[in-house]
Amino acid sequence: MFYKTTLNKAVFNKVTFRKIITVSLAAAGIAVSSLSGTVSAEIPSDVSSLDRTSHGYGQGVETNDQNRPVGAEMFNNDFGEYGCYAMLDEDKEIHLTFDQGYENGYTAPILDTLKEKNVKAVFFLTGDYAERNEELVKRMIDEGHIIGNHGMKHASLPTLSVSDAEKEIMSLHDFVKEKYGYEMKYFRPPCGEYSEQSMAVCCGLGYKTLLWSFAYPDWDVNNQPDPTAALEKVTKAAHGGGIYLLHSVSSTNAEILPQVIDNLRAQGFELTLPNI
Repeated sequence: MFYKTTLNKAVFNKVTFRKIITVSLAAAGIAVSSLSGTVSAEIPSDVSSLDRTSHGYGQGVETNDQNRPVGAEMFNNDFGEYGCYAMLDEDKEIHLTFDQGYENGYTAPILDTLKEKNVKAVFFLTGDYAERNEELVKRMIDEGHIIGNHGMKHASLPTLSVSDAEKEIMSLHDFVKEKYGYEMKYFRPPCGEYSEQSMAVCCGLGYKTLLWSFAYPDWDVNNQPDPTAALEKVTKAAHGGGIYLLHSVSSTNAEILPQVIDNLRAQGFELTLPNI
């Protein structure tokens, strides 16, 4: 069995974490599987002792000379060892991601634009969305987009026990695998809330956690941002390795997306899928 001192952040990394869990459980005669199914026993109690302090992520407004948010860089430096990223180490690539909490009629037009512009994106699904919107989810998969895990019930992981956090992630993972034949590998924490413990749990289950390096207030359907101002904001935020968080319920996003793609490409950026 291993001890908490093994998890010192100066030396800990996601590979070590999975190896420790696997070795520890195997030594006890317990079978282990990660993304091929749920772990068949509780994660060792040592993980339960990790810090559960809840943090709310935000990239902030300060940027460096490459227009990369300083807050995202700091997050990567602090938590990249857990397989968590707010931004990727790239010069000319940007990654569009959409959070899919519920359907508001704009996902199909967004998919139409992405298809027309030959752009692939990441769609983070909640359990309710995956259950209710079979046609759209199948279209995302068929058209080459990535499906990400946004939690079965969109629960804040730091508020959950280790076993409940695992269930929140893997119940949706297993549902999507069974219903759609698709195995997810990227997780986005609901509400951007995380703790050291919750990130370790995600890592131990084989997931990479993607936060974001750009987001703006686009989620309130009753108070949508002005399209002209939004287009300017999204365009000016461009930076290498950027992970853009957009909400598919936004009428503004659906309207400006074609021009957003054109503007980002005009600045020399490629719109690609993450590969981590």
